[in-house]
Amino acid sequence: MPEQFSRTQLLYGEETMGRFAASRVAVFGIGGVGGYVVEALARSGIGALDLIDNDIVCPSNINRQIIATTKTVGRYKVEVAEERVHDINPDCRVRGFKTFFLPETADQFDFHEYDYVVDAIDTVTGKLSIIEKAKEAGVPVISSMGAGNKLEPSLFEVADIYETSVCPLAKVMRHECRKRGIDSLKVVYSKEEPKKCSDRRDTPGSTAFVPSVAGLIMAGEVLNDLAG
Repeated sequence: MPEQFSRTQLLYGEETMGRFAASRVAVFGIGGVGGYVVEALARSGIGALDLIDNDIVCPSNINRQIIATTKTVGRYKVEVAEERVHDINPDCRVRGFKTFFLPETADQFDFHEYDYVVDAIDTVTGKLSIIEKAKEAGVPVISSMGAGNKLEPSLFEVADIYETSVCPLAKVMRHECRKRGIDSLKVVYSKEEPKKCSDRRDTPGSTAFVPSVAGLIMAGEVLNDLAG
């Protein structure tokens, strides 16, 4: 086991670390939440990562996205994330996909290849398609609910979608999952009421410490589930 993972091995053990090294995890959305998922998985010895996002780093990402700095502005997020993963673990097998996951792009991905799927995208149609594809392939999936316009990271919870409350996105997802016969879905969500921003634009407000917590919680769930 490489020395950079020796402290993690003290907690999980050699057998589980071998399982991590043999696992391929897909992370859809490499933004404020998904970027921290990738970070934690890479630092935990996950052996293969598929990174899916067609976005480019912009200055407004710097306040909350771990891959966003003044030096990475203008670059594709998946390229920056791949470099960062390889700086952490050169042996990690990374595949970057410069595409937004939507129902019309879903056929580009074989979900049977994955040991776990992380949904950290924003669009409801895309989230539902990821969840359906993962369920069809029998692959565990975890989905992030709304992290914008929130200031209390301690209020995030892990729950089944049908046990959620308060979160507006979770309400929509409950309705749509029920319509599609999806009987369960692990999510990370917050019971915090969204704050009203001083600017009335549609763009949600965000901080450095809320999306990051949601992403790290999701990564922890992935690792603990893979550990069994």
